[in-house]
Amino acid sequence: MIDMAAAYNRYKFLGYEFLTWIWYTLEHEPEKLTDADHNEIDLKIGNRLVLENRTNNNIESITIKGDDPGLEEGLLALKKGAFVTEMELFLQEGDFQWQFSIKGESLNMSGIKTPATGPIEQKDDIEGAVLEKIFLLEKPVSLLDTLYEKFIKAKISPGWNQDTAHKIKKWITP
Repeated sequence: MIDMAAAYNRYKFLGYEFLTWIWYTLEHEPEKLTDADHNEIDLKIGNRLVLENRTNNNIESITIKGDDPGLEEGLLALKKGAFVTEMELFLQEGDFQWQFSIKGESLNMSGIKTPATGPIEQKDDIEGAVLEKIFLLEKPVSLLDTLYEKFIKAKISPGWNQDTAHKIKKWITP
């Protein structure tokens, strides 16, 4: 049986590849990003992208922040061997917007901002507000599960190296 820490360290690269795949797919094949019901989603890279480049014993961290950040520096970092370690995403569905970050190493979600809920005017409204918030939190979590499943299915498919990985490498090093 494999030790949990060893398994974590052995397979954490999958999260980094997943975030890179999301970035590539958002830019080149956004129609492939659908929710669990196969509906197209309006997903965008947010205001923060973190990459790491590990050479020998040095770790170089590149953080791209700001409103509508240019991601050219991130592509240059990928070209130099960096990998995406954290990505902020915006999800839009009608008038509702979610904002959240995903850490590649563990696929933890953080900083989740959901659409506003109705005001609590009476004590009896608290239970409804909590249930509404839970419902709103479920959307990005469910989306992450669906996208990761699509990524893993693509990664283990016979065409991964010839098709998807080749396209991503071509995108990184044109």
